[in-house]
Amino acid sequence: MRHFRLAVLLSTFILAIAGSAFADTVNMSFTGPGGNNSGGVYTYPYEFVVTPGGSMALICDAFDNEVTAGETWTATVNSLTGGNGLFASQAGSLNNYKAAGLIFQGIVNGTIDANVGNWAIWGLFSADAKTNSFYQSSGAALVAFFYQQCAASTPNSAFSNLVLYTPIAGTQSWGGLPQEYIGLISVPEPAEIALMLLMVIGGVMGFAFRQRLGLKLAVAQA
Repeated sequence: MRHFRLAVLLSTFILAIAGSAFADTVNMSFTGPGGNNSGGVYTYPYEFVVTPGGSMALICDAFDNEVTAGETWTATVNSLTGGNGLFASQAGSLNNYKAAGLIFQGIVNGTIDANVGNWAIWGLFSADAKTNSFYQSSGAALVAFFYQQCAASTPNSAFSNLVLYTPIAGTQSWGGLPQEYIGLISVPEPAEIALMLLMVIGGVMGFAFRQRLGLKLAVAQA
């Protein structure tokens, strides 16, 4: 029974780790844009050092906010569909965040141009972005509309590998409220979690079985 309780505790620990793939808050350090630009502004990728987390490329969804290379701030980290983003109070924000996630996934896998995709994401949340000539001429509006329709029928589980880095007001080293970013994280697949649980439980129960078998042999020899 003692070994069974240990297996349960270890399994619970593994599940807790799997469900907490990101910290509540992180320190953001913007090292600079990756080089893509259109419509007079830089687009994805934006290069960061995130602590904890390390170096990573993120995409901006807040067109009306500004950041500068070398700027630092603290951000909360939430799931893309958690309802805690910078634009959570906007009508239709959940569907727009899901559309942004689908567009970002398309950029990452190479099916959507980074410039067009980033402008499409900006247009989901900013009226000012929609007035930019590049947004109007590049097809970003069509991309945004298409993925808004797709998002409506896409389950939240499809975005388990995407998180929002939402700035905390007053923590920035420069200027006003920084931008919000979407990033990719690595999370264990259900099969991987199940395998880890089986290995832990099997290892503990095997150890318990060997102990009990050893005890019986010792008694028989006595």
